[in-house]
Amino acid sequence: MEHIERVQRELKYKGTILSMYADTIKVPNGNTAVWDFIGHQGAAAVVPVTDDGKILMVRQYRNSVDRYTLEIPAGGLNSKDEPTIEAAARELEEETGYASEHLEPLISIVTAIAFCDEVIDIYLATGLKKTQQHLDEDEYIDVYAYTPQELADMIYSGKIQDSKTVAAIMAYINRK
Repeated sequence: MEHIERVQRELKYKGTILSMYADTIKVPNGNTAVWDFIGHQGAAAVVPVTDDGKILMVRQYRNSVDRYTLEIPAGGLNSKDEPTIEAAARELEEETGYASEHLEPLISIVTAIAFCDEVIDIYLATGLKKTQQHLDEDEYIDVYAYTPQELADMIYSGKIQDSKTVAAIMAYINRK
């Protein structure tokens, strides 16, 4: 296998949840190229399943696509060292107003592998107990419950396009 080497990483922008870099890469024929790279400290998400088998989903506005989306609850880690299971439990309660008696790993994904290192660990949450939402000042989230089949239909019709949600719902359906 040919060797590719990063020879330089230059920070271009540091934001609240990501950092953008220009990476100078040496390719096997000796030439160099500049590749964009986005560094992210990671995230956690959760598929919350109610006792009657429905999945809780959050509806929220997403600026990147300029519309409301339907997604599984998720959020960034508070630090690179935060255990993702703790972040998943926190985001579940913050966004849905439910706590879980049982969280177990479901799937891990790299969201945009060509240019970003964000890894989202996704958990299955069962034994849900109603608490209350703890939304951030800029969060406006509605919570809905759907059957797995309703969600699969929304995925195949294009209504749900969020990659973590698609991967998580399909992994849950195929796990059963």
